[in-house]
Amino acid sequence: MRPVVALVPAAGRGVRLGEPTPKAFVPVGGIPMVRLAVDGLIASGAVHRVVVVVPAELVEAATSLLSDTPSLTGGSMVPVPVQVVVGGAERTDSVRAGIAAAPDAAFYLVHDAARALTPPELIARVAAELQAGSPAVVPALPVVDTVKSVDDAGIVTGTPDRAHLRAIQTPQGFAADLLRRAYATEVGATDDAGLVERLGVDVRTVAGDPLAFKITTPLDLRLAEALRTDGIARAEAHSAVQAVAR
Repeated sequence: MRPVVALVPAAGRGVRLGEPTPKAFVPVGGIPMVRLAVDGLIASGAVHRVVVVVPAELVEAATSLLSDTPSLTGGSMVPVPVQVVVGGAERTDSVRAGIAAAPDAAFYLVHDAARALTPPELIARVAAELQAGSPAVVPALPVVDTVKSVDDAGIVTGTPDRAHLRAIQTPQGFAADLLRRAYATEVGATDDAGLVERLGVDVRTVAGDPLAFKITTPLDLRLAEALRTDGIARAEAHSAVQAVAR
């Protein structure tokens, strides 16, 4: 299996979340988002290395936070190294820093720390599609709301057919040489796949998951907290039942 390196940009300030702490370090159920995101990547069994990109002043804190991450991949005892590097002013700068820190990768998974509850199974789906030969893969969900395009005055100019629309999540996966080429340009895009699309490369979608939502607003954070609490309670109940059965 060719090496998959996960890049986790975690240098954003998260102004919309309304928290004094940089977003990736805001806790969900007592655990910072970046730790939850890294744990999910490792639990997928599809990642061979993780590079977390943080502000310079948080390198020491992030290194300490991630020093005891789980080290199981695919049920083996092979450790998954987690490296912390300094990011840049913009997300693109941080991804470039992650790419530079992992020149030996065959594939990159670029994953938002703010998608802290992403199921490991989703991560494994993206990685499997890469290993099978797709050069670019993104998880996608059907759009359930009606979407309108508007002009600068707020006047509706059209209603796209939502049957052909998808909400894109992370991790977004790419052949390493392809992502390096995409980031060699200075053209902007709202996500990594957008940069790859500009190169004329087809981007394949795989089924996303509602749990891979991005924690951006205070309401998102409350939802994530509730889901974490419910998940922990279910896990504890399951363990109790198993203990009684034994």
